[in-house]
Amino acid sequence: MKRIRGSFFDTNVLIYLASDDVAKADRAEAIIGRGGAISVQVLNELTNVARRKMRLSWPDTHSFLAMLRDVLTVHPITIETHETGLALAERYNLAIFDAMIAASALLADCNTLWSEDIQSGLVIEERLRIVNPFRASQ
Repeated sequence: MKRIRGSFFDTNVLIYLASDDVAKADRAEAIIGRGGAISVQVLNELTNVARRKMRLSWPDTHSFLAMLRDVLTVHPITIETHETGLALAERYNLAIFDAMIAASALLADCNTLWSEDIQSGLVIEERLRIVNPFRASQ
């Protein structure tokens, strides 16, 4: 089902899949259902949120992560990701973890990074556009 490589998803978008906010959950499901990519960093962040904030059990957390791994392509974090992320943080004044997500998206050859946290409309390295999927104009 991992069809669209052009989309990369930030953790905050995936969290809405298990949210009580029906409109955001439906929107997240719609765009994630088209396929795309995430990084191991996103899986790690999602695990932390699932356990600490959402209070999911370990079996439910594992099921949630497995579902995402089935739908999305998962990219590893490498030294290249780290170095690219550092450069992006410096150049675009991004928070370091946001820069690492953007670096992963660039290295995965994605052209859209779906994120609620990073400035929507920002274009990184002339090829990665940040899009907030929950804005009315999106």
